[in-house]
Amino acid sequence: MADRIYRAAPADALRVEPLGELTAIFDRRSMQTHLVVSPMPEILDAMGAEACNAAGLAAHLAAAFDLDATEDAQPILAERLRELAAMGLVERA
Repeated sequence: MADRIYRAAPADALRVEPLGELTAIFDRRSMQTHLVVSPMPEILDAMGAEACNAAGLAAHLAAAFDLDATEDAQPILAERLRELAAMGLVERA
């Protein structure tokens, strides 16, 4: 659901290292390393310490990257948030 609210893992819990097209995200809490591609690192960065839903995240990313905030992005971001939650990098707030 696009209206679910998520919170990113605390910044000090993650070590994020760009590796060309991939980004390695080491989660110190679970001792797991996740290899992801864009837009996953950008989503985590945009979330910061604030809890947000897909609509709020779409608006934030649109402003940060000078894009049009369309409703088309919300279902895509909702799916990416679910994927990040499955990896343990975000959790429902």
